[in-house]
Amino acid sequence: MNKPLTDDVSSLTNDMAAIANQRDKQALSRVFDFYAPKIHSFCLASHPGATLMADDITQEVMIKIWNKAHTFNPNTASLTTWIFTIARNARIDYLRKNGRHQSNIDPEFIWDNIVDEDVDLFREAQREKDKKMIAEGLAQLPNEQRQVLVKVYLEGKTHIEAAQDLGIPLGTIKSRVRLALNKLSICIAR
Repeated sequence: MNKPLTDDVSSLTNDMAAIANQRDKQALSRVFDFYAPKIHSFCLASHPGATLMADDITQEVMIKIWNKAHTFNPNTASLTTWIFTIARNARIDYLRKNGRHQSNIDPEFIWDNIVDEDVDLFREAQREKDKKMIAEGLAQLPNEQRQVLVKVYLEGKTHIEAAQDLGIPLGTIKSRVRLALNKLSICIAR
């Protein structure tokens, strides 16, 4: 038969005193085993799929518990309340800190395409963004330059094969590739 939750929290409250007074690592391990999965789930509830964020915040909270155990007062708040206040504040700090690194990746792509947890959605979103930028850049090129880039980079042909397919000299192919790539880099940089 499982122990009631209140027994676990009571013993964990005693563990907090051991962490604060004796720097007891076994007590921290018990607190970690009980609260880490709950903190992780708390973070994922507000940001599904953000396991890296949840891992970072859980680690940060456990470090704060170790460093601030002496500030825990069971007469002021329950252990769960105290820990989840730390978790909430750590999550806010994490989001503020990482919010400065704005990305132009469309979050709708990420949330609409969650099908496989093993897929790196941010990498896939970046690929989709890159494909869109390249397609827009190609559309701005003159037709002759676009044709050459399609042959060489999308069809995988050598410069010689592209020259034969298009019926133009090899030097012209090389010039058009160079000009097109320069224009494309300017279009994409905007």
